[in-house]
Amino acid sequence: MSTTNTTSGNWQFNLDNIMYIVNSFLSYSSIMLNIVAIHALRKTLSLPTTLKTLLLSLAVSDLGVGLLVQPWRIAGLAMGLLQHDGRPNFTVYIAYKITMNVFYYASFLGVMVLAVERFLAIHLHLRYQRLVTHKRVVTIVISLWVISVFLSLFMLEIRKVRLVIYTTVEVLCLISTALLFFKIYLTVRRHSRQIQSIQPAGGQNSVSRKKTSAVATLYVYLVFLACYLPQNCLQIASISHGSQDTLYDNFEIYTLTLVFLNSSLNPLIYCWKMKQIRKAILNVLRNMNPRHN
Repeated sequence: MSTTNTTSGNWQFNLDNIMYIVNSFLSYSSIMLNIVAIHALRKTLSLPTTLKTLLLSLAVSDLGVGLLVQPWRIAGLAMGLLQHDGRPNFTVYIAYKITMNVFYYASFLGVMVLAVERFLAIHLHLRYQRLVTHKRVVTIVISLWVISVFLSLFMLEIRKVRLVIYTTVEVLCLISTALLFFKIYLTVRRHSRQIQSIQPAGGQNSVSRKKTSAVATLYVYLVFLACYLPQNCLQIASISHGSQDTLYDNFEIYTLTLVFLNSSLNPLIYCWKMKQIRKAILNVLRNMNPRHN
């Protein structure tokens, strides 16, 4: 019996050790990539200010994950490694939990708002600039962060009913966003066909720009879904099971690492799918390299 417990303890220790290294790497990559992305977004003048504001908010939340959330998580893992019991200091745990929830919900809500903004840009046409103003978007972004702080404090003491409510809302938001992107895809494809039939040789610049930004936002959502869905599924399993046992804790180590990975992937998506941001990022990197100065 003692041999089994020792083996299990060694396995858990090795897992924590691996996660410590992985999270250290992801923290560094998230900080560096998002600092470059934020600087590049500020330098990109060709992007609509509304879209730029939402992307900046998302990049800030991703930067916060690398700058605040993961260091607290690394500290907790390090303390668990030193104690060999997986129990970090209570103060470290509370700091980690608050910061994680703030940036978790800021990223989650940011992606949802980004999808709505692209949907309105595609469907409102000329009315878009009149209805979706920069001032209104800034107000929405500020509200988004206030809500994230409120939810993070509210979720400190998780009760089953509260967890059910939040998980249900998250799942509904993910489904609604998927439907929005499906509508965006159908609308962009219809507009492209209409313009090709009227002006086959040109006149597609506006639609092309909207299509590019919509596709980039879609990739942000798909990567976000791949990284966040396992954590949501784990929460659903926890609700169905009725408790959070050791098995839940072991799986949560992996699912939260996936969530944190998302913060390093988003800047790569901006660079890959949006030409304006890619050019700005390359210029930033050239200026950072003294050989090109």
